[in-house]
Amino acid sequence: MPKLASAEAPSPFRTRDERVRDREEKREAVLRAAVRMFNARGYHATSLDDVAASLGVSKPTIYHYLGNKEQVLVECVNRGLEMLRDAADATRAQPGKGLDRLRYFLLLYAQINMDDFGRCVIRTNEEVLSMDSATRFRARKREIDLFVRDLIGEGVADGSIAPVDVRFASFALAGALNWPARWHAPDGPMTPAQVADSLIAILIGGLAPRA
Repeated sequence: MPKLASAEAPSPFRTRDERVRDREEKREAVLRAAVRMFNARGYHATSLDDVAASLGVSKPTIYHYLGNKEQVLVECVNRGLEMLRDAADATRAQPGKGLDRLRYFLLLYAQINMDDFGRCVIRTNEEVLSMDSATRFRARKREIDLFVRDLIGEGVADGSIAPVDVRFASFALAGALNWPARWHAPDGPMTPAQVADSLIAILIGGLAPRA
């Protein structure tokens, strides 16, 4: 008589949670491969065939997980912008004067800009996006710019930052801290944290009140 299978034998089929986790892991791998290629080659010089080949999959697989080329780019920049928004939320919860809170945010801002997705935000020109996507991209970047201006204004008001043109100071900070997204090498001698510390020490020194 054949032996009956045990009722406790493990099922060869994945659970729903396992399927969801598998899909998310594959989607993340596709997104990370795409953003690195966009950053290294530029949007126009990168094709979804290139991204698929780097992962050993077919182009329809990219469509399955992320959509067309612009949708992939939008997902990449949205990830970077969400990281910046999270940094702003964390800064709002920080105690201290305006200069202290500005320093806290700028350290996060600089390091995010050296992450794959942060680099993509800095390196992406609005011209490659559709009108709707470009409008949303511009609006979300402006949120970050206005947040920095608010922090500078707080510092001026509480005396921790010297009287400055808030708008001009914000542009100067963004210009300095966006640039490492183009020149910093992930395998270089300085880590993103070290680059951020060094840059912000210089920038904050320029904003501090004079004795």
